[in-house]
Order: sequence, then C-alpha cells, then structure tokens
Amino acid sequence: MQIHFLLVRRVPPVQSPMLTEVFDHLRRRGHRVEHGIPEEMLQRPDALRAAHGLYVLKSHTELSLSLAGVLHHQGARLLNPYPNCMAVQNKIVASSLLREASIPVPDCWVTGDLRLLRPVVRERPLILKPYLGHRGRGLRIIRNEAELESLPPPETPMLAQELIEGSGEDLKVYVVGQSVFAVRKPFSPTSFTVSGHPVPAAPQVQAIARRCGAALGLGLYGVDMVERDGRAWVVDVNTFPGYKGVPDVAALIADYIEGYATGRVWLPTVGQRRPAAA
Repeated sequence: MQIHFLLVRRVPPVQSPMLTEVFDHLRRRGHRVEHGIPEEMLQRPDALRAAHGLYVLKSHTELSLSLAGVLHHQGARLLNPYPNCMAVQNKIVASSLLREASIPVPDCWVTGDLRLLRPVVRERPLILKPYLGHRGRGLRIIRNEAELESLPPPETPMLAQELIEGSGEDLKVYVVGQSVFAVRKPFSPTSFTVSGHPVPAAPQVQAIARRCGAALGLGLYGVDMVERDGRAWVVDVNTFPGYKGVPDVAALIADYIEGYATGRVWLPTVGQRRPAAA
C-alpha cells in the first residue's frame, strides 16, 4: 500500500530517528512510503487528489491540517482521522469532549477579554493557553489580579485552565493503540524538546489515557498529566507525538499504522458510533 506522511518542519532540519525507523519497518513489509513537509511544497488545493491508500498526519500546522481537510473531503483515509485532529487542536473543543467523557480535567473558562477572569483568579491560580496553541507556545501562569492586569489583550481566544500544582515534573503519557507508556521530565516551557526518562505507567494513568483516546477517536497520541495527592488530571492531549524517551517504539507504531491501513484497526470520527456488525 502507498502511505504518505505529512510532516512538520524540524529545527535543525533532521528527520526524526523514530520516524526513520517507522519508515524502514513499513518498507520492509512491502509498503511504499512517501513523505513531505507541506510548507516546503507548492500545492494547488483545487487539483489535490487522494492518490495514496493512507495519509498519516504527523504535523499540527495550519497548512498541513488544511490540506488534510481537502483530502478528507475527497474520501482519503487519514491517521489520525482529520475531524478528530481538528477537535484535539482546538483546546476549547477538546476540553469539552474530555469533560463529557468524565475524564479528570481541570476546571476551565474561555474568553477574549482577560479582565473577565478577575473573579476567577482571586480564587485560584490559572494557566492561560491560546486555544489553538501547541508545544507550550503562549502559555502564561497567572496567580493574582496584578499579573492578569499586566497582560496585553489577547490576539486569539484564550483557554484559562485551573493551575493544578504538581510535583514539578511533567508526566508525558504516550499511546499506541492500547499500549501505554509514561515518561517523566522536569517541567519547563521547552520540555517538549527533552526526552525525559521512562517510568512505569500506573493502572490509573493507563486507564485515563485510553479513555482520552476513546473520547477523541485517536490511535497515536500523547496525554500530558499532572499528579497530586494520588490523583491524575489531564491537562493536554496531542496527536502523533514524538514519543521521546520511549524505547523501541518504532516497530509498534509501524504495526499500528499497518493495521489501520489494512482495515484491521478502526477509529471513530468524533461523535460517530461504530457501525453495527452485519
């Protein structure tokens, strides 16, 4: 089968070693693998056609998602499914879907006028996130009204999430189908660039991570969690992450992609129920 990967630019411009391994596994199994970075290609959206058996969306950029939307509406198969990627990309939508599925998430508010958050920040600290943010860009921790007043008016709607103080370490949970892996790393705005160290995923963490995938219709995804007092909260979900710090994961990812490509693995579109068996 022909499989095309839509990739994101990397700095420096070196291909992910994990992806290189995934490509090698798929090619050895007889699949034709192609890949490209949409920002480095000239495309005519009106002439774009679904020419591959599967498109794998390994990019969060607006251009990649837009081209994925064109392909989706032509009937192309995408992993993860395009509507689900769009739901995850929008933190307002994703937070609502997770809460609806009874997944533990912090309380959150949305607004385009930060002054409206004054009564909220008097009661609890907040973390502000651009609603279409990615990789920690634009995050601000606000602990009082003075810090809130110091912020310029936002250019986009903001998600204000209750700040749950954890241990100071990120718990990154990576999922491939039903397989769950956990990695810890010190919290920082650039922690997404650090591999961290693998740790056992507690049963509670595994269950929450799988419920996130079921709620959002994802098969390759990451979940950011905060732990406190024996509980875990989901603070972010992202599609097809880098799996940094997870050893020997490429073969498992290739297995999942092949299963999805051949129809052995199915993912629902957000809001869609699986068809009844004939």
